[in-house]
Amino acid sequence: MIHSMTGYGKFQGQIEHKKISIEIKALNGKNLDLMIRHPQVYKEIELDMRKMLSTELNRGKVEVFIHVENNSGHSATNINKTLVKSYMEQLADIVSTDEQSALQIAMRLPDVMQSSREEIEEAEKNFVLEGLRNAAKHLNEFRAQEGEALAADLIYRIEAISTSLEEVEKIDVVRKEEIRSRMEKAVAEIKETVDENRFEQELIYYLEKYDITEEKVRLHNHLSYFVETLNNAQSSGKKLGFIAQEIGREINTIGSKSYHAALQKVVVIMKDDLEKIKEQLLNVL
Repeated sequence: MIHSMTGYGKFQGQIEHKKISIEIKALNGKNLDLMIRHPQVYKEIELDMRKMLSTELNRGKVEVFIHVENNSGHSATNINKTLVKSYMEQLADIVSTDEQSALQIAMRLPDVMQSSREEIEEAEKNFVLEGLRNAAKHLNEFRAQEGEALAADLIYRIEAISTSLEEVEKIDVVRKEEIRSRMEKAVAEIKETVDENRFEQELIYYLEKYDITEEKVRLHNHLSYFVETLNNAQSSGKKLGFIAQEIGREINTIGSKSYHAALQKVVVIMKDDLEKIKEQLLNVL
């Protein structure tokens, strides 16, 4: 069954004195486009995060947010007091200012805040990666639920095109008779005696020129293949997109060969349903 490309997944957990929250948001995208926001200390495991997410999520524009809340009562960062004093002394040499103002300026200068810990422990590393995997799993569950709604709409549109194709079959019978009648009437108005065999040959030529039997058969097959692909265990939005292109090609050919007002109206209806299918496929994984 198909999956939506959009979705949301979340994980929250506690390790030692830290509460770790992970959120994953996914939107439409032709390929996998990952953006991960995390504390600087997790920089060393970002490659591991990307590898895991590439396996789990396949496609889409994906944003990951990792937030760490320290519950120990101790800050994970410290003030570089020596550097702050140095900044304040330099400011005093440049301008006349009170200590409070100089301190406010100094606290905004580079490298004043420094991390008290530069490396991530192995237990925390595994905890974050497992939490990320759980968030990705929840995202995929969300995608599956959204995919069910998408599948229902796509099947509805395909059935609508199938119904229109049945109408094309009925109209085509009448259309062929109308072509024959027009040609016979045209010959009668000329008031010339024509060779019956030659007339039949010419009639067959024009009927074959505007015949849409092959297009109808191919369109029917493409519609069946679309539904078959839709029901596959593996979601494949790209494959469905290719099949939709073939459906469009047959509908366009039927329209160009029809030269019949009623048939043209049905073709317009099929094109409208197909456009709605293509719009929905942009959101299929």
